[in-house]
Amino acid sequence: MTVNRKPNRLINEKSPYLLQHAHNPVDWYPWGEAAFAEARRRDVPIFLSIGYSTCHWCHVMERESFENETVAAALNAAFVCLKVDREERPDIDTVYMNVCQALTGSGGWPLTIIMTADKQPFYAGTYFPPHSRYGRPGVIELTEAISKAWREDRQDLVSRAGQIVQQMRSLAAPTTATTQLDEDTLDKAYQYCKRTFDTTYGGFGQAPKFPAPHSLNFLLRYWRRTQDKQALLMVETTLEQMRRGGVYDQVGG
Repeated sequence: MTVNRKPNRLINEKSPYLLQHAHNPVDWYPWGEAAFAEARRRDVPIFLSIGYSTCHWCHVMERESFENETVAAALNAAFVCLKVDREERPDIDTVYMNVCQALTGSGGWPLTIIMTADKQPFYAGTYFPPHSRYGRPGVIELTEAISKAWREDRQDLVSRAGQIVQQMRSLAAPTTATTQLDEDTLDKAYQYCKRTFDTTYGGFGQAPKFPAPHSLNFLLRYWRRTQDKQALLMVETTLEQMRRGGVYDQVGG
């Protein structure tokens, strides 16, 4: 962090996470009407970034992008930028994490949302490097693409945002199940766990991974129900590798 850099608006916040970003060259706003009013005045979209103070990839994106003067200048020119601490505002995080999962099939932090000044999202993702690499778009390229679309095809973005909002409202509406859970459903869930299980490092899928207690609880119950030893082995391997990797209570054990 550059300590002699002029602080942005986050300097007056109480959240430790927001204060960590208070000397970024990004012109961050905290969540509030002032940010949305400024976006309407400038006629630009909102760049919303959500994270928390102990999030590894949040710190990586800050170091690579939000501390980068070139990246910050691009973001400041194209957007009004908002920072939210998910531990301070879990209500905001829940809404936009649901959007990210619906649009991309996955989620995580830092959570990145681009939306209109009316809080209607039209793009979602998680970690972005400064420039595109490893098949992942970079902040610079993403900003350029969104700015071009905002100038030349805004109606399509606004229409997309409206469709996303309607979809999320439909998903949130209470529904009545038309089918019953049966043995076949449990077996399909188990087979999915087997297909995605990392036999070397434990867990499911590829890095970066997050602890998924719901998967481990399901496998323990499946093992209890079927006595399938592979279900128990996946749980034991995952927990052992988590402990070896440092996700472990060093004080309480």
